[in-house]
Amino acid sequence: MARHPSVIKRHHQSLKRHKRNMETKSKLRTLIKKARQLIEGKNHENALAQLRVVNKALDKAVSRGIIKRNTASRWISRLSSATPAA
Repeated sequence: MARHPSVIKRHHQSLKRHKRNMETKSKLRTLIKKARQLIEGKNHENALAQLRVVNKALDKAVSRGIIKRNTASRWISRLSSATPAA
């Protein structure tokens, strides 16, 4: 590891960001999984509510730079097309 204080600080910052990003991505995957289970379970009202939660979480992750905009759009599109129009 480098000896320069600025390099050490940047390394610590990158480790913190990496941990935070991984936690956020894990939460996103969990939310998407819950939405898919509700869709498959034919629970339309709860599925639509969960879809709104997923959309909000994905938009927040995009604004924070954790995932890319097109990736979030693709995930939202796939979930929306799987959800029947109620």
